[in-house]
Amino acid sequence: MQTPLESFIDHKADTGMQCGSYSIDIPPLQEGQQYRFHFDAVKCVGCRCCEVACNEQNNNPADIKWRRVGEMEGGEFPAFTQLLNSMSCNHCIDPECLKGCPTNSYIKLDNGIVFHDDDVCIGCQYCTWNCPYQVPVFHEERNIVTKCHMCHERLDEGQSPACVQACPAGAIEIEVVDVEEWLARDIEEQANMPFLPDARITNSTTRYTLPENMPKDMKEVDEHILKPAHKEIPLVFMTVLTQISLGGFLALFLGDFMSLFGFESTNWIMALFVMLPAAIGLPLSALHLGRPFLAMTAMKNIKTSWLSREAMALGIFTALMSGVVACYFFEVPTLLRVVLELVTLGIGIYGIYAQSMIYRIKARPSWNRITTNYKFFGVAYIGVFLVAFMSSLTNVHEAVVPLTTLAMLGALAQLFFTYEDIRTLDSIKENRYQLQRTKRLLNENFKNIKEYRYVSLILGGVFLPLLALVFTSVSPTATAVTLFLAMMIVFVSELADRFLFYTTVVPLGMAGGFFVGKQR
Repeated sequence: MQTPLESFIDHKADTGMQCGSYSIDIPPLQEGQQYRFHFDAVKCVGCRCCEVACNEQNNNPADIKWRRVGEMEGGEFPAFTQLLNSMSCNHCIDPECLKGCPTNSYIKLDNGIVFHDDDVCIGCQYCTWNCPYQVPVFHEERNIVTKCHMCHERLDEGQSPACVQACPAGAIEIEVVDVEEWLARDIEEQANMPFLPDARITNSTTRYTLPENMPKDMKEVDEHILKPAHKEIPLVFMTVLTQISLGGFLALFLGDFMSLFGFESTNWIMALFVMLPAAIGLPLSALHLGRPFLAMTAMKNIKTSWLSREAMALGIFTALMSGVVACYFFEVPTLLRVVLELVTLGIGIYGIYAQSMIYRIKARPSWNRITTNYKFFGVAYIGVFLVAFMSSLTNVHEAVVPLTTLAMLGALAQLFFTYEDIRTLDSIKENRYQLQRTKRLLNENFKNIKEYRYVSLILGGVFLPLLALVFTSVSPTATAVTLFLAMMIVFVSELADRFLFYTTVVPLGMAGGFFVGKQR
C-alpha cells in the first residue's frame, strides 16, 4: 500500500504538476510565443506559500510582495464559495508600466517576461500608478520600484519559479502561449477574473481556471476597507506652481503684445515673478523621487512617456522664461521679445498638457476624466492674479482692471470644473465601484477640505477681486492689498484641491488584497 507521499509523487508524475520540482519541463519557445502564468483558482487553498517563497527567493522584506493572494466570497451557506487569486506580474503583451516609464527601466524580453532594470530606475513610481493590477511596488530601503520577473534566472536553467515550486496544491504553473492566438480567441474567456481589471487594458497573458457555477453575488472580502491614497505633497506643490507660471506668462505675453499698440509695457520685475513659481516648483518634484539625483534621466522616454514629455517641456519653458527676463532687463526690442514669448508660451501650454496627461490613465478612474485636463489648466488664473498684483505695485495701473477681470472669470471657470469633477463621479457608469469609493472619501474622510475648497474659491476668486475692482478708482494701496489677499486664498484653495486629487483616487487592482504590501 502506498504512503501519502508516494501517492502524491505518482499523482504529480501522472498529471505533470510543476509544484515541488526544481526542474520544469516546458517546450522551447517558437516565434510568436512567450511564457505566462496559469493560475487554477479551484486548486488554490490560500496558504500563501507562494508569497513566502517569492520573498525568500528575491530577498524582499515582508511588506514588499511581488506575488499576492486576494480573496473573494459569495453565496449563502451551504452553497458558499470562496474564490482566491494568487497574482504576480501578468507579463502583459502591451504593458502600461513599460509605456509610461520615463527612464526606460522596463524591458520586454524575447521570452515575453516584463523585466525591470533596477539600476536605471529613479523611483518616480509612475509605473505603480499605470499598472491596473498594482503589480510594481516601491521598495523604500532601495529607493526604487521592484516587481516580479518570473524568476527568469531559474527559467534559463530549466528550473521552476519559486512560487510554482512552493505551491503545495499545484495551483500555479508556467506555460507557453501563442500571442496572436491568445489575443484573437482566448483572452476574453481565460484572462479575466471577478473584480480584476479588463485584461484588454494591457493584454494580460495570465490564464485563469475558475470554479464552475460561481455565485453572482461575489464580493471582495476587503470592500469595507477604504483608505486614502498617498498624499504626494511634492507633486501637489510642483503641479500647482508650474500651472500658475503658465497663467502668469500668458498675462505677461498679452501685456507685452498690447504695448506694440501704445499701451503701457510690462517689465522685467513682472517677468521675474512669473518665472519664479515654475523655477521653485520643478526642483520640488525631485523630492517625489526615490533617487532625486537621477532626476535628469526622467527625459529618456520622450517616445511613449508623458512624464518624460512633461519634464522636458517644462524644463525648456522655465529656461525660456529666464531668457525673457533677460530680454526685459537688457531692453531687447519689443517685437523680438514678443516672438520669444509666443514660442515660450506654446511650449508651456504643451508642458501643462503633458502634465495633465500623466494622470489620464485607465488604472485610476477618478483621474482618467476630462476634468483633470480642465482643472490643471484652470489653475492658470492665479498667475493672472499675480500679474495684476504686480501691475498695481509697479504703477502699470491700466492693466489692473482687465487682468483682475480675466482672473476672476478664470476662477469662475475653475469653480465650475470643480463642481463637474465631483458631479460626474455619479454619472459615469464605467468603473463605478472605484468612482463611488472616491466620492465616499471626499464626503467622509475629507469633507471639511472639500467644503473649504468651495468657500475659499468663491471668496478669493470672486468676492475679493470684485472688491479690488471697486478700490482701483479709490486707493492703489487697497487694490494691491486686496489682490494679494485674494491670491493667497486661492493659492491655498488650489493646493487643497490638488491634495484631494491625490488622496481620494481609488485605483483598479486585485480584489481582497488584505496583505498586498506597500502599494501606492
